[in-house]
Amino acid sequence: MTALTAYIVCGSQSEAESIAAALVEERLAACVNILAPCQSIYRWEGKIESGSEVPMLAKTTQAKADALIMHVTELHSYDNPAITLWPIERLPAAYGDWIEAETGRK
Repeated sequence: MTALTAYIVCGSQSEAESIAAALVEERLAACVNILAPCQSIYRWEGKIESGSEVPMLAKTTQAKADALIMHVTELHSYDNPAITLWPIERLPAAYGDWIEAETGRK
Protein backbone atom coordinates (compact mmCIF):
# COMPACT_ATOMS: atom_id res chain seq x y z
CA MET A 1 0.00 0.00 0.00
CA THR A 2 1.24 3.44 -0.87
CA ALA A 3 -0.44 6.17 1.17
CA LEU A 4 -0.45 9.68 -0.25
CA THR A 5 -1.40 13.12 0.97
CA ALA A 6 -3.17 15.28 -1.61
CA TYR A 7 -2.74 19.04 -1.18
CA ILE A 8 -5.67 20.89 -2.74
CA VAL A 9 -6.37 24.62 -2.67
CA CYS A 10 -9.95 25.90 -2.92
CA GLY A 11 -11.41 29.34 -3.51
CA SER A 12 -13.70 29.28 -0.47
CA GLN A 13 -14.62 27.39 2.69
CA SER A 14 -17.85 26.15 1.15
CA GLU A 15 -16.05 24.84 -1.93
CA ALA A 16 -13.51 23.05 0.28
CA GLU A 17 -16.29 21.46 2.35
CA SER A 18 -18.17 20.34 -0.76
CA ILE A 19 -15.11 18.80 -2.43
CA ALA A 20 -13.97 17.17 0.83
CA ALA A 21 -17.38 15.56 1.37
CA ALA A 22 -17.44 14.28 -2.22
CA LEU A 23 -13.95 12.76 -1.93
CA VAL A 24 -14.85 10.89 1.26
CA GLU A 25 -18.28 9.85 -0.06
CA GLU A 26 -16.74 8.48 -3.28
CA ARG A 27 -14.01 6.70 -1.27
CA LEU A 28 -11.31 8.67 -3.09
CA ALA A 29 -10.01 9.87 0.29
CA ALA A 30 -10.24 8.34 3.74
CA CYS A 31 -10.13 11.74 5.42
CA VAL A 32 -9.80 15.39 4.40
CA ASN A 33 -8.51 18.11 6.70
CA ILE A 34 -9.70 21.59 5.77
CA LEU A 35 -7.16 24.13 6.98
CA ALA A 36 -7.52 27.79 7.89
CA PRO A 37 -7.75 30.24 5.01
CA CYS A 38 -4.41 31.45 3.72
CA GLN A 39 -3.23 34.34 1.58
CA SER A 40 -1.83 33.21 -1.77
CA ILE A 41 0.30 35.29 -4.11
CA TYR A 42 0.73 33.86 -7.60
CA ARG A 43 1.20 34.70 -11.25
CA TRP A 44 -1.88 34.12 -13.42
CA GLU A 45 -2.20 35.06 -17.07
CA GLY A 46 0.84 37.34 -16.88
CA LYS A 47 -0.20 39.27 -13.77
CA ILE A 48 0.72 38.95 -10.10
CA GLU A 49 -2.46 38.13 -8.17
CA SER A 50 -3.26 37.82 -4.48
CA GLY A 51 -6.24 36.23 -2.80
CA SER A 52 -7.58 34.27 0.12
CA GLU A 53 -7.74 30.50 -0.44
CA VAL A 54 -8.59 27.44 1.65
CA PRO A 55 -6.05 24.58 1.58
CA MET A 56 -7.00 20.95 2.24
CA LEU A 57 -5.06 17.77 2.95
CA ALA A 58 -6.66 14.52 1.78
CA LYS A 59 -5.35 11.07 2.72
CA THR A 60 -5.61 8.59 -0.14
CA THR A 61 -3.74 5.76 -1.85
CA GLN A 62 -1.67 5.49 -5.01
CA ALA A 63 -4.47 3.41 -6.54
CA LYS A 64 -6.96 6.29 -6.11
CA ALA A 65 -4.63 9.18 -7.02
CA ASP A 66 -5.67 9.67 -10.67
CA ALA A 67 -9.38 9.36 -9.87
CA LEU A 68 -9.00 11.89 -7.03
CA ILE A 69 -7.28 14.38 -9.35
CA MET A 70 -9.97 13.94 -12.01
CA HIS A 71 -12.85 14.30 -9.53
CA VAL A 72 -11.41 17.40 -7.87
CA THR A 73 -10.82 18.95 -11.31
CA GLU A 74 -14.48 18.28 -12.26
CA LEU A 75 -15.84 19.81 -9.04
CA HIS A 76 -13.42 22.73 -8.68
CA SER A 77 -14.27 26.32 -9.61
CA TYR A 78 -10.74 27.10 -10.85
CA ASP A 79 -9.71 26.53 -14.48
CA ASN A 80 -6.39 25.15 -13.25
CA PRO A 81 -6.75 23.95 -9.64
CA ALA A 82 -3.70 23.30 -7.46
CA ILE A 83 -3.67 19.56 -6.74
CA THR A 84 -0.42 17.92 -5.69
CA LEU A 85 0.16 14.50 -4.17
CA TRP A 86 2.98 13.60 -1.80
CA PRO A 87 3.95 10.13 -0.63
CA ILE A 88 3.61 9.40 3.07
CA GLU A 89 6.91 7.75 3.92
CA ARG A 90 6.08 6.59 7.44
CA LEU A 91 2.85 6.08 9.34
CA PRO A 92 1.46 3.68 11.93
CA ALA A 93 0.46 0.40 10.29
CA ALA A 94 -3.08 0.65 11.66
CA TYR A 95 -3.51 4.14 10.15
CA GLY A 96 -2.27 2.92 6.77
CA ASP A 97 -4.67 -0.02 6.96
CA TRP A 98 -7.50 2.40 7.75
CA ILE A 99 -6.68 4.61 4.73
CA GLU A 100 -6.60 1.55 2.50
CA ALA A 101 -9.87 0.16 3.91
CA GLU A 102 -11.73 3.46 3.59
CA THR A 103 -10.62 4.01 -0.01
CA GLY A 104 -10.75 0.40 -1.13
CA ARG A 105 -14.42 -0.44 -1.34
CA LYS A 106 -16.91 1.02 -3.80
